[in-house]
Amino acid sequence: MTNTTSHIPFTKMQGAGNDFVLLDNRNLNLSEEDIAELAPAICERKFGVGADGILGLSSPQLEAVDYTMLYRNPDGSPAGMCGNGARCIALFAHSLGFDKQHRFNVHEQIYEASITNSNTASIGFPMETSVQERSVADQELFETFTGTEHIVKQVNEEQLENKDQLVSEGRKLRYHQDFAPEGTNVNFICGNDTSSLELQTYERGVEDLTLACGTGAIASALAWHHIQEMTATSNIFSVETKGGKLDVGFSYYPDEKKYSNITLKGPAHFVFQGNFLQ
Repeated sequence: MTNTTSHIPFTKMQGAGNDFVLLDNRNLNLSEEDIAELAPAICERKFGVGADGILGLSSPQLEAVDYTMLYRNPDGSPAGMCGNGARCIALFAHSLGFDKQHRFNVHEQIYEASITNSNTASIGFPMETSVQERSVADQELFETFTGTEHIVKQVNEEQLENKDQLVSEGRKLRYHQDFAPEGTNVNFICGNDTSSLELQTYERGVEDLTLACGTGAIASALAWHHIQEMTATSNIFSVETKGGKLDVGFSYYPDEKKYSNITLKGPAHFVFQGNFLQ
C-alpha cells in the first residue's frame, strides 16, 4: 500500500449488529490487494476501528451496474456475497448520491438494491439455488449457496443459547475436511413456526459467532422451508438473529426443487465517520 493511502476516510455502519468499515473507493483507488492488506488492521477491535469486515464502494467493473462492491473478511481473506454488508453499502451509496433503486456487482453477480427508508434496505439476489441434504460427522446438515457457502443445522432452543457449544461445533464444521479447502459458514437454527425461525451463525473469516449474517439468514430460511417439506411457491420468512430481524423473500419451484427471486430486507445504520491513519 502506498503512502498516498495512509490517511483513509471511512464510515462505520452496521446491519442487524453485523458491523462494517466502508470506504468510498472511487477516489482512493485501493486495489483488492490493498483492501485485503488493510482489513486486519482496520477491523481489529482493540487497535483499529473494529468490524466484521471491510467494504469498498468502487467504480463499476461491469457496464450494467452503478458501482462494484469489494468485500474482505477481517482477516483479509476473500469472501463471496455479504447480505448485511450489501444493505449497508446500498444505504451508503444513497448517501453519496446514488438513486434509491440501483444496481451493483459482487464479482460477476449483479444485485438490485432498494432503499425503503433511512434505516432499511432490501437486496435482490440474482441466483437460483437449491438445498442439499448432507451427513457430515454423523450430523444431518443442509447445504446451500446464497452468494457464498453455507451449511445449516437444526437445534433446539436450549442448544441455540449455548454460545460456547455453538462456537466449538461451528469451528469444527467450518474446517471439516468435507468442506475443504475453502471451508464454509455454519448456521444453527430453531424454528418458531412455519415461516419464522431463530438463527446463530458461525462465520468463516470472522471465526466466531456474529450478531447476524445476511446470506446465512437466506440459507437458513431456505433450509427451514426444505425441512418442513413446504410447497408454497411465494414465501416471506422472518429470521430472528441476536442483532435483529431479517425478512427473506423467495420463490420456490416444487418440480425442480429450486429457489429464486430471493430478497433480503432488514436494518442498516450509520454509526460514525472518521479517518484511519495507516
